[in-house]
Amino acid sequence: MAVLAGGRLCALAARTAAGRAGLVGWPAHKVEVLIPRGTTYPRLSLVDVKVHESRRFAAESLHPSVWPPRVRIERALIDAAVWSTRPRSACGILAAGVQQRLTTADRLLDELERAGQVRFKRLLRSALLDIGGGAQAVSEIDFGRFCRRNGLPTPSRQVVRCEPNGRRRYLDATLVGPTGRVVRVEIDGALHLVVQTYWNDMYRDNEVSIAREIQVRLPSYVVYADDAQALDQLRRALELSGPGGKVAA
Repeated sequence: MAVLAGGRLCALAARTAAGRAGLVGWPAHKVEVLIPRGTTYPRLSLVDVKVHESRRFAAESLHPSVWPPRVRIERALIDAAVWSTRPRSACGILAAGVQQRLTTADRLLDELERAGQVRFKRLLRSALLDIGGGAQAVSEIDFGRFCRRNGLPTPSRQVVRCEPNGRRRYLDATLVGPTGRVVRVEIDGALHLVVQTYWNDMYRDNEVSIAREIQVRLPSYVVYADDAQALDQLRRALELSGPGGKVAA
């Protein structure tokens, strides 16, 4: 109904379109539609619609073979990010789209460039470059910035670790200190509080301990809050001391 009311060129957009394409965890609170700038859209009483107008909306933006019409996933995700009110949500929906294998960071970068001068552009471009380098969640993107801000080594992300039973595990980040000490870092969000996930994390932690490797676990909030205690633990784990990053005696 929302699409038909918009006339000849109207399509599901942003989070609504992304949800129809398979995106999980980022629901739309209203039915979002996109129309060309200057199009008159009628008032609807049976459905709650959020109407977006765009100067660069044309038939080429549409998915070629779905009904009701919707924009392509790259356009949907970039628009959803740009229309977000919070920078963290803007980065999060892009990371989710790549993590859920709906598109790639490179395709999203191309779409972002086509969008022109939009809100959060510099931030979104930086986030997509990080995502393309292996950051699979916003917390991991933030961790890269956390390290840069605080003079820590550049992290390697999503490093594969093979366990004795042959199972491949993906580690959130790996840091190497100036003395060559290797520190594994795991960034835990709310998902890690789910019982099955928590148990799986325990077994992985055990394997790291058995192999006598150093691992630091951090709740996700510390990486954007610059938590002093977390920073102190990382510096000591890496055999660093003080804000200048000098090697500990």
